Amino acid sequence: MSGAFTLYDLRVRVVAIEGRSVCGLAVGDYFELTESSRLRLPDGKHFCIYALSAVLPLLAAKQRQLEANDWLETDSLVACPDPDERVIMRIERIARRTMDSGDLT
Repeated sequence: MSGAFTLYDLRVRVVAIEGRSVCGLAVGDYFELTESSRLRLPDGKHFCIYALSAVLPLLAAKQRQLEANDWLETDSLVACPDPDERVIMRIERIARRTMDSGDLT
């Protein structure tokens, strides 16, 4: 069964590094999550898998419109789990996309 629904495309951007960046990320580095499940990096860039692991559990929820008072609707900062680096990332909604559930698993 298929049907239309709406998701946000997301950008996860490094907004601060409060420690030392051992993984090589810099303020402004980012990746995008588009079309429900496509992870995109700018050409020639990387993103630390440990920083990525901190935001992954939140992305599916941030792709959806939530209740106005839901903490996931209002909070968007995530910290890398490495205490020496303290990389702070912001999850941003960059576009709204209508999709068909029949096109997805």
